[in-house]
Amino acid sequence: MFRAFRRKVIKMFREFLVYHNSSLEFRAKILTLMVSSNGTIDDCEKQKLKEIAHSIYKDDYDRAELLVDTVYEYHNKIVTNNGLDFEHLVQIVNREVKTVKRFCEKIDMDMLMQLHACVDEEDEEDLLFQQRILEFLQGLKDECRV
Repeated sequence: MFRAFRRKVIKMFREFLVYHNSSLEFRAKILTLMVSSNGTIDDCEKQKLKEIAHSIYKDDYDRAELLVDTVYEYHNKIVTNNGLDFEHLVQIVNREVKTVKRFCEKIDMDMLMQLHACVDEEDEEDLLFQQRILEFLQGLKDECRV
């Protein structure tokens, strides 16, 4: 019970309590772009999301879980139209990469391809949409190298 309460408090005040919160939030935004592209998070994406979070933060279970919770929070805001929509999230990611150049390093295409593998091959529209997201993120990453 204490652990659940602690997680809720950290989620509410993560801006003040979490070390390098902006980095964690940026990663969550990128992951949200991938998992929210079709409007739902399926079981495959949930599993891959957990694996990715725990591979990013190998030695910090709580931080990995906070990353997953933050992705779900952003996803819920998009789905419920609660102050964030998909296009706005794309604009935020674009602006943050151009403002904070070190965020380019946080765009891990191999990691994002793991989520892309969860898309049903027969659903061409979702497949194409996620491919466009990947191209957009790769373009942002390429711009930083120049």
